[in-house]
Amino acid sequence: MELKKILVVDDELDLCEILLFNLRAAGYHVEVAHSADEALQLKIADFDLLLLDVMMPGLSGFELAARLKRDAATASLPMIFLTALDDEEDTLRAFGLGADDYIAKPFSVREVLARVKAVLGRTSTHQVAQELRYEGLVMDLSNMSVIVDGEPVNLTKTEFELLKLFLENRGRVFSRQDMLDKVWPRDVIVTDRTVDVNITRMRKKIGRYSSCIVTRHGFGYLFVV
Repeated sequence: MELKKILVVDDELDLCEILLFNLRAAGYHVEVAHSADEALQLKIADFDLLLLDVMMPGLSGFELAARLKRDAATASLPMIFLTALDDEEDTLRAFGLGADDYIAKPFSVREVLARVKAVLGRTSTHQVAQELRYEGLVMDLSNMSVIVDGEPVNLTKTEFELLKLFLENRGRVFSRQDMLDKVWPRDVIVTDRTVDVNITRMRKKIGRYSSCIVTRHGFGYLFVV
């Protein structure tokens, strides 16, 4: 089973060492950044959870969170704020930015571990059901939208269902008849040519990921990673 990846962003070196040791001991893959600018040098979208301090030199935790929420690749990334600011305004601001939890310093390691486990448990279930992703190609199944490298793409319902079929079954070849059976209503008469036309249109819309949808002549199409 692949370890959950956590990024700790905090300028307190001692605290980072404590979190790093205990989170790794709890079975997580953990990396540390000592500032928001340092965190932005990493591929943050690859992480499953962000533990984020608010008061840091340069870009604050709130400012970093706002920037990440504006980026489609990190908009759904779960965040827990770790901060000495515990008044109501700061708490409301954190949740207004999309925080999944807010822990006031000083805190116990056991409390952090419990909250990390709870947030990952909630968000992992949600993401499996609501999102399909391959690198910068993201399908949000909750609002039927598609993002390609941070830019929204307008797919028709048929194009959306075809892309969803491919992403859910990467590496599997689908014949034209398979796709007709799975995507088109049974009371609609369409031809093999209709499948080809829709795939061609969908490929054009998903940019560089069009090369992932490969034709197997005589067999059909598949999504190749």
